Amino acid sequence: MTRFLLARLVQSVAVLVVMSFVIYGLIGLMPGDPIDLMINADPKMTSEDATRLRALYGLDKPIIERYGNWLKAALTADLGYSRLHAKPVLEVLGPALGNTIVLLGLSFLLSLAIGLPAGIAAALRPYSRSDYAINFLAFAGISVPAFWLALLLIIVFAVFLGILPASGTGTIGAAGFWESAKYVVLPVANLTIASAGGHTRYMRAAMIETLRQDYIRTARAKGASQTRVVFRHALRNAMIPVVTVVALNFGYLFSGALITETIFAYPGMGKLIFDAIMGNDFNLALVALLFATVLTLAGNLLADLTYAWLDPRISYQ
Repeated sequence: MTRFLLARLVQSVAVLVVMSFVIYGLIGLMPGDPIDLMINADPKMTSEDATRLRALYGLDKPIIERYGNWLKAALTADLGYSRLHAKPVLEVLGPALGNTIVLLGLSFLLSLAIGLPAGIAAALRPYSRSDYAINFLAFAGISVPAFWLALLLIIVFAVFLGILPASGTGTIGAAGFWESAKYVVLPVANLTIASAGGHTRYMRAAMIETLRQDYIRTARAKGASQTRVVFRHALRNAMIPVVTVVALNFGYLFSGALITETIFAYPGMGKLIFDAIMGNDFNLALVALLFATVLTLAGNLLADLTYAWLDPRISYQ
């Protein structure tokens, strides 16, 4: 296991280096740079001033040399400053990451708590009325556009009923628990509805396939109860493909909820990355995208370790 973990660590570092170069190159090829923005903001700035500033910030050098300088600074934990926020990048990422953990962590857990039991219930009685009803709700959750659902939730619960805020975030500790928590109810509901349907469909398909295996028939022939057959023999094997899908979505959860965060004005990682790219905040966009890459790699590693726990035949010795 130690050898496997060390090998995965080396692979992850290599992937991060390659991704950092790719992201840095793509951002560097974008039209415009911070000096162009300074020129637009200050009409009195001359071309000599712009040339001097580009030389000062190293923007006149080839992109490979600029990337090498950035990598050397990053290895010393110097990730630069955010141009939009006028703060070190890590200070900007901290609050956004905390908001994302609350929002997407809750929606991720709720979608699993809803989707997995619903998929199991549908698989136990395939093509029954309950199966059709669960499939209908799952397809509805998958098919409804996230932006439309978010607007509908705002209109119903914030405009008509007036029981929940339409946007913003609560200040933890400044008021009661509900006064702080009510700001995440609608965003969490939106993301949960959008992702629970997919988890339900994957769980249903995996359980139906597993329940058709010969060892399930053997367990039933030996007199094992339905509960034992489902939760001891079938569920662990059916969870392997589901774990793969969940792991692939892990990194996306912390960077891809842009639509939800934008509509609800929720300052999370997705909106932070979008604002940084649109504002040519190169340092912030690069580090935020690399952080999403780290989470994706961590999710894949966690999935590999979960495989061995679900199926004892899998060994990483």
